[in-house]
Amino acid sequence: MYRIPILRVEEFLLVSIQTDLDDALAVKLQDDLTTAIATHHARGVIIDISGLEIVDSFIGRMLADISTMARIQDCHAIVVGMQPAVAITLVELGLSLSGVQTALHIDQGMRFLRRFLAGRDEEASDERE
Repeated sequence: MYRIPILRVEEFLLVSIQTDLDDALAVKLQDDLTTAIATHHARGVIIDISGLEIVDSFIGRMLADISTMARIQDCHAIVVGMQPAVAITLVELGLSLSGVQTALHIDQGMRFLRRFLAGRDEEASDERE
């Protein structure tokens, strides 16, 4: 079975989906990603969906579920590279992807994660004092 590569970049994981996902591949990605978060103690996940041209309600829910699963593992997920047609389809399907942070591209997503985690680290430091 084909797998979506999960790359480690510093304290983050990068997933670049460059093919349309069927349900089985989407479930495999969820499993692989949650395992990789735990294995690498990742603090952030960037999910690049710039290669997705077609989404359905299952794939939309899968993106929201990955974000929730990452949060439960003390990891912040951000979806980047959403094509306009994908955004339109998600809205037409009634999927708001609440709780899913988005950015236009990988660079912007990486900057967001660094700022978010720096702020979180600062808050934790203040609480310890």
